Amino acid sequence: MTRVPHEPADETGRISELQQEVDQLKEAVASHAVVDQAIGMIVALGRVAPAQGWAVLKDVSQHTNIKLRHVADLILIWGRDGEMPPEIRAELEDALDRHGPTQIPGMPEEP
Repeated sequence: MTRVPHEPADETGRISELQQEVDQLKEAVASHAVVDQAIGMIVALGRVAPAQGWAVLKDVSQHTNIKLRHVADLILIWGRDGEMPPEIRAELEDALDRHGPTQIPGMPEEP
């Protein structure tokens, strides 16, 4: 079987496709990090389990019709600057009420 060398145009197209894929993967990794950090803030401040933190973040996104990544960004900005849009703050409080804090390990149970 004879191997046919790739045409330069084919290689250029493939390089472009691979670069787009790399760019998409970089964006996904960055987005994932932002979401994870926001979940961590929700877990720490809301005293909820990580799964509940994820559910709270999703709820805020769904109830405000704002992309999850953007809600996560707003939560991180709030952690840094103390500022949050009122509608996000209200929905975050509501979502935390819905998912409720979990028992903190080592603390006595509430009656």
